Amino acid sequence: MRTHFITNRNEIDAILKKCKTCYVGMSIDDEPYVLPMNFAIDGDRVILHSAQHGRMWETIKKNPKVCINWTLGEELAWQDVQVGCSYRVKSKSVNIEGTAEIIEDDVEKERLFKQFMTQYSDLPFKFSAPAIRNVGVFIVPITKITAKEFGAKAVTPWNR
Repeated sequence: MRTHFITNRNEIDAILKKCKTCYVGMSIDDEPYVLPMNFAIDGDRVILHSAQHGRMWETIKKNPKVCINWTLGEELAWQDVQVGCSYRVKSKSVNIEGTAEIIEDDVEKERLFKQFMTQYSDLPFKFSAPAIRNVGVFIVPITKITAKEFGAKAVTPWNR
């Protein structure tokens, strides 16, 4: 099994576009917490939304540093079905680190909601004023991004 770094941002964005869920890791008082969430990418920022209360919201307010993971693919492969060490899971993974920023401005929240929906649909959407007001929106500017492909076959002169 080989692991390859992915450095091309277009390839990273293609992975993110295929994903429907990300996993947001956060921590407060050395207590880690991870949640699956829907998301969208807005340039070099991740858009997330949630209720404006609860454990996640309180954690973000106290410690806005987060790590977000996306994983695409879970195909099991092997070289020899009877050799455990020859098994691998073929997947691609993206990790982003950044500091969450809560968005309070309703005009910006609505713009981000519309951008958010482009991750899941090509349809145009409208949002009511109460929906905008009552949902928490935060963005995570990307300060670090890494991506890898797992379980790829080794490239040798005879299997190119």
